[in-house]
Amino acid sequence: MMKLSSKTSFMLFFFVIAFFLHDVTSIGVNYGTLGNNLPPPAQVAQFIKDKTVIDRVKIFDINPDILRAFANTGISLTVTVPNGEIPNLLDLAYARRYVEQNIKPHYPQTKMDVILVGNEVLHWDTPEVQNKLVPAMKVFYQALGLSGLKGIKVSSAHSLGILLRSNPPSAARFRPGWDVGILAPMLQFLRETKGPFMVNPYPYFGYNKKQEDFLLFRKNKGVYDRFSKKWYTNSFDMLLDAVYMSMVRLKHSDVEIVAAETGWPSQGEAYEPQCTVENAASYNGGLMKKYNSGMGTPLMPHRKIETYIFSLFNENTKPGSIAERNFGLFRPDFSPVYDIGVLKSNQAHPTPSLPSPKTGGGGNKGQPKTPAENKKFCMPKVEATDAQLQSNINYVCSQGVDCTPIQVGGSCFKPNTIRSHAAFAMNSYYQKEGRNNFNCDFAGTGVVAFSDPSYGTCKFES
Repeated sequence: MMKLSSKTSFMLFFFVIAFFLHDVTSIGVNYGTLGNNLPPPAQVAQFIKDKTVIDRVKIFDINPDILRAFANTGISLTVTVPNGEIPNLLDLAYARRYVEQNIKPHYPQTKMDVILVGNEVLHWDTPEVQNKLVPAMKVFYQALGLSGLKGIKVSSAHSLGILLRSNPPSAARFRPGWDVGILAPMLQFLRETKGPFMVNPYPYFGYNKKQEDFLLFRKNKGVYDRFSKKWYTNSFDMLLDAVYMSMVRLKHSDVEIVAAETGWPSQGEAYEPQCTVENAASYNGGLMKKYNSGMGTPLMPHRKIETYIFSLFNENTKPGSIAERNFGLFRPDFSPVYDIGVLKSNQAHPTPSLPSPKTGGGGNKGQPKTPAENKKFCMPKVEATDAQLQSNINYVCSQGVDCTPIQVGGSCFKPNTIRSHAAFAMNSYYQKEGRNNFNCDFAGTGVVAFSDPSYGTCKFES
């Protein structure tokens, strides 16, 4: 038998290790907590560490129980400062106290790479709060540095409502006003601090039966952008390239892009036939396969886009339709809703493994549409407060929506209540912006309805 030299043996060992490291599968996930049957954070952290290939977790608050649970796990955590704190963070003394009380006790034993100041602020908050976002990010970053936490980046997550248009990607641009007034300064801050630009691309919200295969990472004929001369085989890439081209127009294309939220629900209402286990497995499985291939997009071919699937669990108290409560990869008992190779024991078969189709609760696939499916309205949720609804009115009426019907003498002024006026304003905005589900979110205070709320001379658009 040929004897290898110690140098040759070391090089062979290094090559084998490098090969296996390259082949490791991983993905990020959003860990939402809107459920009354979810396991304790300590169990969740242990499950993710021991049983899954998930190496990054994003949460929507700064929950101390979750921060403690992920201590010494090696799992990277992205946390979110609530939108309501943004005005307070303009005060450096307040920002420093916030960091000292909420971040420093958990760092570095809990690995926090990014702290988000707000979630989808530009889409749902008032212009007053929107204009304070970038200054608040800068002050918060300064507070982290003064507290000795210089290894943490600061960013903010955005819905794709920040785009004026996204199709074709080569013609995409940010909305006027937000582009140079807020996003350009934000991108400059991110460039200077090497922070990521976080966006939430959801092909699900643009569902079209004719484009189903394109949306779900299935084999399809593709879409051609005649201006960039690039072919697209999936909607996810198109949305990311739309963000990229919008950044190019602001001369900040070098800032890293992160897909902070994306996913597909496995169950929905009768009017949501796209919400099936098969479709969710196809989308998230395709997403995971794409991420671990290391391939970028047609306009960013050499970038591996950090990606976070929404979400870890089905959340049974989340408001909205059935779909909103069924984005999870796992049920609260840790059993998988479907298999896309997230569990370590299934890494030998990383392609999506689909369960047998279930009857009932899977939409009305193949059935004719009912008239109600063609009429959709955006209404305030029952639990929404007057303060929240007044904020929605202020925002909508500042976005070019005609609010004269809810002013004195208008056809919808009576009854003269905040809830009644908010219903008209929120629906008008929803219809104007394209009737996507995210156009009716309003920071969790809106819900899509199918009963016409028109009354008397007050007519709601549909």
